[in-house]
Amino acid sequence: MRGFLRWVALAVGALFLLFLALAGLNASFWSAYTAPTMLLAHRGLAQTYPREGLTSETCTATRIHAPEHPYLENTIASMRAAFALGAGIVEFDVHPTTDGAFAVFHDWTIDCRTQGKGVTREQAMAYLKTLDIGYGYTADGGKTHPFRGKGVGLMPTLDEVLATFPTRRFLIHIKSNDPAEANLLAARLKQLPPERVSGLIVYGGDRPIERLRRLMPAMRLMSKASLFQCGTRYIAYGWTGAIPDSCRNTIALIPANVVPFVWGWPNLFLECMASAGTPVFVTGPFDRRNIATGIDDLAAARQFPFDFPGGIWTNRIDRIAPHFGRQPACAREPGGACEAH
Repeated sequence: MRGFLRWVALAVGALFLLFLALAGLNASFWSAYTAPTMLLAHRGLAQTYPREGLTSETCTATRIHAPEHPYLENTIASMRAAFALGAGIVEFDVHPTTDGAFAVFHDWTIDCRTQGKGVTREQAMAYLKTLDIGYGYTADGGKTHPFRGKGVGLMPTLDEVLATFPTRRFLIHIKSNDPAEANLLAARLKQLPPERVSGLIVYGGDRPIERLRRLMPAMRLMSKASLFQCGTRYIAYGWTGAIPDSCRNTIALIPANVVPFVWGWPNLFLECMASAGTPVFVTGPFDRRNIATGIDDLAAARQFPFDFPGGIWTNRIDRIAPHFGRQPACAREPGGACEAH
């Protein structure tokens, strides 16, 4: 029995030494990689809400925090404010409409945020333009509606967003798992110059992303399946220096409480992913319901150095941008006034 225990102890010790050796080979200090911090503004500059008790059926507009700014998610104004505050990329959501457009709107239905009823993709864009997208917002259980009447006509189309910001980078979210939607989106994106497409990233359901990958193989894409494959395979053998094919030409989203377990974090890993054409964004921590939030306040932002060479996913760029040295573009001009404040 003593001999067996001795062999177990030796085996455990050997594995521990092997782990230390691999950790040493993959230590971040082996890389001098530097890059500007990339702030990703989720839905632009938006109203936020407590996440406790959320389900897929929760109407988040009816539980917002007391408003600190006048912007509504997925609007031209919210995107403009996010870029002015230092965003390098803005995320927004799209739905195809019955009249051939793509509506930029988060929810699967229009019932929560607007005065309308029905599934978003079953509407004509001409009708969606008549809705008040601020109609349903309240921070006090319905006693007041601070944005009601202020959001009429503010739901933009994909074309309007791209025309308004012709040189900006975007992360486009396909909200369905319908591969036919990829056909429609590919037809639209193929009309753009290649240099414009290179500034766009698309993510969403596994089926439309797989279809889009076949239609536009050079485009940077991500789905839940590809993200899972990249993460598990990198953990399995990323310590060798090999980069899994599933980690190439995509994006990587890593919860803040997972980063300590990533080989080579931060600089060596970020350098490897950059060489594979894959930007990395840190999200808020993974919680027990597997919901990743954003880096949304200064306390969370200060977990990272001001010159962090990766990306940060945030719902409140107005709060965290100062930590990363972002000065609003409007403030850099003499006498400039910042629209976002």
